[in-house]
Amino acid sequence: MKTNIKQGVFFRDLGQIEYRNAWDLQEKLLQENVSVKMELRKRMAALENQGAGNGQLAIDNIQYAIENEGIEPSTNHYLLFVEHPPVYTLGKSGAIENVLISEEERAAKGISFYNTNRGGDITFHGREQLVGYPILDLEKFYTDIGKYLRNLEEVIIATMADYGLKGERSPGETGVWLDAAIQGKERKICAMGIRCSRWITMHGFAFNVNTDLTYFDHIIPCGIQNKQVTSMEKELGRKLEMKEVKERVKFHFEKVFDVELI
Repeated sequence: MKTNIKQGVFFRDLGQIEYRNAWDLQEKLLQENVSVKMELRKRMAALENQGAGNGQLAIDNIQYAIENEGIEPSTNHYLLFVEHPPVYTLGKSGAIENVLISEEERAAKGISFYNTNRGGDITFHGREQLVGYPILDLEKFYTDIGKYLRNLEEVIIATMADYGLKGERSPGETGVWLDAAIQGKERKICAMGIRCSRWITMHGFAFNVNTDLTYFDHIIPCGIQNKQVTSMEKELGRKLEMKEVKERVKFHFEKVFDVELI
């Protein structure tokens, strides 16, 4: 009887780190995984060529090599937690018009700015906002970006439920909300935007825990007009321990993705 061995995900809490440094690290980990996949495909192609014309014998040889010679993908999964100094980031399909503050004003307030290669529009990252960057090989889970995003949302929704808050999805809008269906009361608490290359993910979610929400006054968050942004602190009327929230997110990440953080 086979035992269900969970996939391992390397977890690292990097603490406060500049956005550029975290981006560079994600790119490095993604490219390492992409290189592994490309090398695997080359080796598989070579095996197929060796067995060309031998029909079932070739298939059997390839299967034997995969099972006994360590050829199956050795990509690694990662989950990085960070907090960033104040920074606005614009997604690749975002509109610069959604930035309502001048470059001079932004510099005076000590807010950085980056055009990024993730999906989504403009958002803010700052202290006591939990930013999660999963670098996962989705071919080891499912090749479905929509499902991946819904699962990321589910991690946050489950975490919020631990604090008595009802997180919701808003049709056609990625992320997690409160009162998503009540016009005029919609409040976004977690923004999401990802990049995926050869089914390797990067970027991720930004969960407002004790985040200073005044920074959102200078942008149209996620390019969505006339909707509010909120935080756990604002909804609960008290500051939360970041360490505690991180542990809850980690717990639900393991549960939703059926993995083990190591």
